[in-house]
Amino acid sequence: MTSSPTPASAPSGPPDAPGARPPLRRLTARGRHEAHRAATPLELFFDLCFVVAVAQAGAQLVHSVAESHAGEGVLNYAMVFFAVWWAWMNFTWFASAYDNDDVLYRIVTLVQIAGVLVLAAGVSRAFEDHDWTAVVLGYVIMRVAMSAQWLRAARSAGPPENAMALRYAGGVLVCQLGWLGLLFLPEGGRGWLFLVMVVLELCVPAFAERKHTSSWHPHHIAERYGLFTIIVLGETIAAATVAVKSGIEENDALGELLPIAAGGLLIVFAAWWIYFVVPVHGYLRSSRQSFLWGYGHYLVFASAAAIGAGLEVAVEQAVGKAHISELAAAAAVTLPTALFLLTVWALHARHFKVGLAEQLVLPTAALLVICCTFLGDMAVLVAGIVLALAVAAGVALTARRSVHRREPVTPDA
Repeated sequence: MTSSPTPASAPSGPPDAPGARPPLRRLTARGRHEAHRAATPLELFFDLCFVVAVAQAGAQLVHSVAESHAGEGVLNYAMVFFAVWWAWMNFTWFASAYDNDDVLYRIVTLVQIAGVLVLAAGVSRAFEDHDWTAVVLGYVIMRVAMSAQWLRAARSAGPPENAMALRYAGGVLVCQLGWLGLLFLPEGGRGWLFLVMVVLELCVPAFAERKHTSSWHPHHIAERYGLFTIIVLGETIAAATVAVKSGIEENDALGELLPIAAGGLLIVFAAWWIYFVVPVHGYLRSSRQSFLWGYGHYLVFASAAAIGAGLEVAVEQAVGKAHISELAAAAAVTLPTALFLLTVWALHARHFKVGLAEQLVLPTAALLVICCTFLGDMAVLVAGIVLALAVAAGVALTARRSVHRREPVTPDA
C-alpha cells in the first residue's frame, strides 16, 4: 500500500461500454493517475456490510461498559475492530490498484462480505463467552479471499509486480495459520498471540512492496476512507438516536436525555466537519505518508464508532439502566471524542494548518473535551459545544488567513 514514484505505464481500468465487456478479464494494475476515478457500487456495498460488524462491536462495548466491565470490553472491542478494519483496509488498497469489476472479482469480493457477516455473528459470543470461533473463522474467510485476489493479480503481472503480488498472497496465508491458533490456545495466552499476529499482519505490506509498489490511486483512496468515515459516523448517530428514543419512551426522561442528545449531535456534526475540512488526497504521496495515514485510521474509525457506543452508555446511565457513575458515563463519550480529534489532527489536519493558532485548535479542543468529563450530567452537552466552537475557530482562522493573502501589497513610499 505504499506509493509509487512513477505512474503505472498504462491505465487498464474497466472499458467504457459495460455491455461489451467479457465476463472474465485479466486482473492488471490500473493507472495511478487515471481520471475520474471514484468508488464503485460494489465498494459501497462492501462498506455497508462491514459496518454491520462495527455496529455489533459497538453494541457489545456498550453492554460491557454499562455493566462495569470497561477494561475487558475495550480490549475485546479493539481486537474485533482490528479484524474488521484490517480486512477492509487491505481490500480497499487492493481495489484501488486492481479493480477490474469482472465476474470473478465480484464473486471473490462477495465472499469477503460473507466473511465479515460470519465475524459479525460471532461478536456477542466473543465478548460474553470468550468464544472467538466465529470471529476467527469470518476473518480467515475474508483474508483467504484476499489472498486469492493477489494470486490472480500475480498471474497477469510482470516479474517485479508478480513477486510483489505473490509476497502479499503468501504473507496473508501464513498469517492465517497464526490466527487459527486463537482457537486452541488457553485464554491466558490469546492476548499475547493477538499482539504478535497484529505486528505480523502490519508487516505484510512493507514486506510485499519493498521492491515494487502497487499503483493505488490517491484520490480514490481518500474518497474510500472518507466514505467509510461517513458510514461509521452515520452508525454512531443511528445508535445514539435509538438509545435516546428508547429512553424517552420507556422512562419518560426527556429532560435528562435532551442534553445528551444535543451534545451528541454537535459532536458528530463537528467530527464530520473536522475530518473533511482538508483535501487529504493531495497529501498522499510518499511511502511513509501512505503507511502512517492508512494505518492511523484504525484509531479514527474505532474512536468514531466508540463515540456512538459512549452516547448509548450515557443514555443508559441517565435513565438508571447502567451500573456505572456519571463520571464513567461521561468518559465513555469524551475519551473517544478526544482520541478522534487528536488522531485526525495528527494524520492530516496539521499538514494544512498555517501558524501556531491554527495548529493548536484541535489539540486544545481535545484537552477541553477531556476536562468536560468532570461536569456531571452536562458533560456531553458541554463537550459538543467545545467542538462546535473549535470548528468556528478553525473557520475564522482560515478566513482571516485567506483575507490576508488577498490584501494587495502597498509599496513603501
